[in-house]
Amino acid sequence: MALKLGTENKKKVIAAAVLGVVVLGLVIWDVNRLFFGSPSAPPPQPASASAAAPPSSGSGTAARIPVSLSKLDPTLHPEIMAQAESIRYTGSGRNIFSMNSAPPAKIEAVKGPVRPNQQQIATATGPAGPPPPPPIDLQFFGYEAYGNVRKAFLLHGNNIYIASEGDVVDHRYKIVKILPFSIQVTDLLYNNTQSLPLTRS
Repeated sequence: MALKLGTENKKKVIAAAVLGVVVLGLVIWDVNRLFFGSPSAPPPQPASASAAAPPSSGSGTAARIPVSLSKLDPTLHPEIMAQAESIRYTGSGRNIFSMNSAPPAKIEAVKGPVRPNQQQIATATGPAGPPPPPPIDLQFFGYEAYGNVRKAFLLHGNNIYIASEGDVVDHRYKIVKILPFSIQVTDLLYNNTQSLPLTRS
């Protein structure tokens, strides 16, 4: 059994060596052909006079056309240039970029100023002035007093507040003065002070 395995390994080594030699020969032949060219390729033919003729369509090769500089005329012709510059385009109102467009409709004359002045705005809207501040939506429904200190009971929406003079309710309303039957509150947002009466429920 061991002798058979040794023979198989030798056959594999010999086959791999032969295959490596063949691959190496192909690589050398391909590199030689790439850099030194094939000896069987025909030598390039010199360019003939027919090369100056324009190539036929689909040839894929651009032809060089010789030009003689002695035949070029560098002289300027001012009379031809003046004739070209004197042409003026006088349009008829039609779109020159369209073959089928009709002349545009005539624009109507302006009947009044584009922007009204301040007097016209004041006449239309009445006397100008800032809008009145909104009413303070607090409800003063009671207070308590301990000596000279008074605390007011206030209702704002569904919330009840107990505030002394100088306190700010709901980050907006400052309690200025607490009296037995009214309270003075300043709306800090509008800098407006109002007096709220005592309401009994």
